[in-house]
Amino acid sequence: MELRRRVLLLPGQGAQRERMAAGLHGVREEFTEPMEAFFARMDALSGSDPSRRSAGGRDGARLRTAWLRPAPSPDMDDSTVTQPLLLAVGHALGRALGAAGAGPDVLLGHSVGELAAAVLAGVFDAADIAVLAGARSRLLTDTGRGGMLVVAGAAEDLPASLGPGVAVAALNGPRQTVLAGPAPALAATAELLRGRGTTVRALRSGHAFHSPAMAGRALRYGEALAALGPRAPRAGVTVVSTRTAAPVTVRQARDPHFWGGQLATPVRYWPALRWLLDTWGRRPGLLLLDGSADRSLSAPARHHPAVRDGASEIVPLLARGRDCGGPEDERVFTAALNRLAESGSQTVVS
Repeated sequence: MELRRRVLLLPGQGAQRERMAAGLHGVREEFTEPMEAFFARMDALSGSDPSRRSAGGRDGARLRTAWLRPAPSPDMDDSTVTQPLLLAVGHALGRALGAAGAGPDVLLGHSVGELAAAVLAGVFDAADIAVLAGARSRLLTDTGRGGMLVVAGAAEDLPASLGPGVAVAALNGPRQTVLAGPAPALAATAELLRGRGTTVRALRSGHAFHSPAMAGRALRYGEALAALGPRAPRAGVTVVSTRTAAPVTVRQARDPHFWGGQLATPVRYWPALRWLLDTWGRRPGLLLLDGSADRSLSAPARHHPAVRDGASEIVPLLARGRDCGGPEDERVFTAALNRLAESGSQTVVS
């Protein structure tokens, strides 16, 4: 009998929350160990970097403190903090699922979540996750201030001219588009859209990710990733790219600029998720494991026929709202493991 594929959805910038998944820390060793290994490795790397030593070093300790601090935490608006934490938490969630015998068959990551997916798939070594995070953070210290804006509407319904430097940065749902660009131009675009009756909301980001403003940084990031020797995903695991909205090919996986270039290209999250649901969503269907602390990754799937008719199912992995980062994380994660066991799902080789 063909069984349901497990799809792990991993969040990116904008979906971060204070203490995201922290309720699993110190409770589940299979989650705690990779997080602590990440912090230790970040400390070691910053301690060996003269520029970081002069700034106090101890990047791992700084990130750990920022992660475990309750809301409100302004640090979670700092991309040099949130990007490494999103990468580390996504990786640790995948490791915890694997240790429980519920490792994903398919990985789909949004923005930096795609790098967590690549590590879980074996494209990059888990030992290099701090290098991935550190190299990305260093590129963000001198990028110049920009921002990102969530728009309640489809990209094709937006004005033809969005303002100087403003570009479509992500397609998150059938009627949710993210724009990115320089802060002044983005503010003017927000006012223009509000004047047209469109709902807009600023994301927690100080950079214009996934827009042409990041092109130079994307090139440099690809060069840094080349030293890590990316490989093809291991057999039996599919990474669906939000650059192409299709499975990552062997050639793409081995190309460091494929991964580095995502900094400057739009995130086609909804087209990628829709491809999954259109292709594998009918019976026996998919189990969509939402690794976001706000359930935003699975929200657009709820409107797809494969989910509406019950062929595919959404399984949250973490608590949300005021329960985020507390004991409820462990309860929700345990309930998810129980649901996976009840479903009888197992790894399906693509």
